[in-house]
Amino acid sequence: MIDRTEELVTVFGGGGFIGRYVCEFLLKSGVRVRVAQRNPKQAYTIQPLGQVGQFGFVAAEITDPTSVHRALKGASAAVNLCGVFGKKMRAVHVEGARNVAEGARHEGLEALVQVSAIGADVHSKSLYGETKAEGELAVGKAFPTATIIRPSLVFGPEDELTNRFAGMARLPFLPVIAGKRNFQPVYVRDLAKAIAMAALEPKRFGGQTYEIGGPQRMSMIGLHRAIVEVTGQTPEITPVPDLFAGLLAKLGFLPGAPLTEDQWLMLQRDNVPWGDYPGFEAFGIRPTPLAAVAYEWLGRFHKGGKFAGRHVNLTATN
Repeated sequence: MIDRTEELVTVFGGGGFIGRYVCEFLLKSGVRVRVAQRNPKQAYTIQPLGQVGQFGFVAAEITDPTSVHRALKGASAAVNLCGVFGKKMRAVHVEGARNVAEGARHEGLEALVQVSAIGADVHSKSLYGETKAEGELAVGKAFPTATIIRPSLVFGPEDELTNRFAGMARLPFLPVIAGKRNFQPVYVRDLAKAIAMAALEPKRFGGQTYEIGGPQRMSMIGLHRAIVEVTGQTPEITPVPDLFAGLLAKLGFLPGAPLTEDQWLMLQRDNVPWGDYPGFEAFGIRPTPLAAVAYEWLGRFHKGGKFAGRHVNLTATN
């Protein structure tokens, strides 16, 4: 077993949904972990995952180069998980990513993992997709051996995806926007393992881009159907016409969930790996189907109670 006790990985956004699982895998590998984010108190739930002295926290604003350099001091690797919607997208996705990459180079780090998104494209109609792509370019210029990881939609116990849809399914009608759009949802633990591996093995994964999708390609309607099957709910799934959805997006709201116009623009294309880059197979990870694990956190939505039944269907849903 490799002794990694002298290694230190700084994780920007480590207290977030994906970050806590990345930190878990890193801590299990034996490295020390430093969580860097605006409010470190949000990451204190990570403490029980490691040994005394194995983790630390530091306040850092990714758009502030000074605080970024401070968070990287003494680190051997870094992971940047920061992403936002709204007015700060360019500041966080581009300038922030550049700050991390330049700081990593200045501090002599061996590895950097930049978590981007499928759909990152400098020609994207959405500002999110455009700025994510610009961030990748900024990172590549400042730290050429960085690993870029682009995941599809991510699901897991604390997600705002399956939990939101399951909550909406309590209603008689379940409105679905962009019903024909395709996704390959990724289990958060699978994604986090890949991110951690990339941070720990730069000679193997450095300087490459990976597009990470789950084992099933499913439409948005199929995703909703899979969730109601897991929960045993029986709403009438009702596709929202694109024209109506687009108009509501301009107002920043759709039934049951806020949706900005930029998010609507992102939904105009499939969110799946295109085959131009390697995926989970490069990490030796067998991706987990949604139905195999979703009952663990969605069981509370089951109309008969969490322990009423656990029948799952592992086949792809369209």
